[in-house]
Amino acid sequence: MYVLFFVELASRRVHLAGVTTHPTGWWVAQQARHLAAVLNDETTAFKFLIRDRDAKFTRAFDDVWRSTGAEIIRTPVQAPNANSIAERWVGTVRRECLDQLLVVGCQQRIRVLRTYVEQYNLHRPHRSLAFATPLPSERGAARSAPNVGQLRRRDVLGGLIHQNDCAA
Repeated sequence: MYVLFFVELASRRVHLAGVTTHPTGWWVAQQARHLAAVLNDETTAFKFLIRDRDAKFTRAFDDVWRSTGAEIIRTPVQAPNANSIAERWVGTVRRECLDQLLVVGCQQRIRVLRTYVEQYNLHRPHRSLAFATPLPSERGAARSAPNVGQLRRRDVLGGLIHQNDCAA
């Protein structure tokens, strides 16, 4: 299985673009078009797209991002540290999610990854963001309240991840 994802460097927000067993240049470009359409005005804020040199990233893929005003930066050959944030996310999603679950099909993998990305963006604190989440949430506001009250635990992905929310 191949997963196409994008990470915003400043906010560490992850966008899951697609999952497939046989990625092609056409498929990758189509997923980029779809993500650009979903993000709409947000894509104009992207100044750069850092990507590796895989042949699946065709000219059509690059043209999608160039049309939004982003400059394409290709990483050097055999230099995973040049795209370290994406490499770190791959390791994180594998350690915290995919290596812990038995995933039997593409549709299940998509559901699991969507759930994990939602948890990652809305609930998982990041050191590089001063323990904030990539997307602001009500949880962050509740955490700063002087008298939080009781916490309520909610299991995600069958108990693999535990989220604690403030009880009303």
